[in-house]
Amino acid sequence: MSTATIDVDRSDPAYRAWLKEAVRKVQADANRSADTHLLRFPLPEEWGIDLYLKDESTHPTGSLKHRLARSLFLYALCNGWIRPGKPVIEASSGSTAVSEAYFAKLIGVPFVAVMPRTTSHEKCRLIEFHGGTCHFVDDPRSMYAESAALAERTGGHYMDQFTYAERATDWRGNNNIAESIYQQLRLERYPEPAWIVATAGTGGTSATIARYVHYMQHDTRVCVADPENSCFFDGWTHGDPEATADCGSRIEGIGRPRMEPSFVPGAIDRMMKVPDAASVAAVRALETAIGRKAGGSTGTGLWSALKLVAEMVAQGRTGSVVTLMCDPGERYLDKYYSDDWLAGQGLDIAPYARAIKSFLATGDWPE
Repeated sequence: MSTATIDVDRSDPAYRAWLKEAVRKVQADANRSADTHLLRFPLPEEWGIDLYLKDESTHPTGSLKHRLARSLFLYALCNGWIRPGKPVIEASSGSTAVSEAYFAKLIGVPFVAVMPRTTSHEKCRLIEFHGGTCHFVDDPRSMYAESAALAERTGGHYMDQFTYAERATDWRGNNNIAESIYQQLRLERYPEPAWIVATAGTGGTSATIARYVHYMQHDTRVCVADPENSCFFDGWTHGDPEATADCGSRIEGIGRPRMEPSFVPGAIDRMMKVPDAASVAAVRALETAIGRKAGGSTGTGLWSALKLVAEMVAQGRTGSVVTLMCDPGERYLDKYYSDDWLAGQGLDIAPYARAIKSFLATGDWPE
């Protein structure tokens, strides 16, 4: 009987040297990037309520997805999934692809974004600016299969943000978005917010925030705002992991036609289904209030945050509410800031704009 030990050594010194340098470059990006700002939305002082927006548009790639892309790249690199010279492929409606293109260029690998043909021209320009390639599909529901097939054909890695977003980020802290919010609120008059409002594309951000809140034993509640043409709200309210939607969301970056693996329904406290016209009215109201344009997903969250503030006013409660500024509105000048686009979509934002204006003047939320 042989006593020889079967031994297979796949050590690759050249690859390990490349991997070490790639990880260093991605970590260095986080080290030299200052934390994002926490902006105050002006509310009447007599309400005793503070509303904040976590301004994720100030990241190097201009959106909340910069954090996610960094985490996804570190996760994939440390798992040995990304290899020198092989493309990284992602299914994305835009902002994640912009950020992933940035990190792919940073470590010197090709990047391909598989995305709906309706994605804004500005996002496509930014992907290409960072060295990525845009690969369009007509049906948003086919992005997943096309991305996997493209990775198979090229020998590349399908990043699959919709599966890995909730596990690639360290939800216990390590300067994640939730820990950052609480650190920045530390000297405010209400350092523990009554509510944090997130929106869901992958679901990774809401999962990270909710898990951190529970882990740190905060009393904060987490609300997820969902746009039209998204299945998350129905799947959450009916406890249906197989829920689907028939078409893609008009609010880029959030809302999905299927329940994504990274969306964690049990972690969150509340959901709101927000009309797309309300989302657009809210981002335009934001520009009036603080002089900043933001994308439609910011408006979805802001509308829900204002509704929560209204409930607190009605109940005579004081405290703070936090929502997210996900990306800059300059990416959507031909959409959410275009009256022609709104007319073409059949969206009338006037009633929602009046509702916001009335609420801020009176404290009463019009139903």
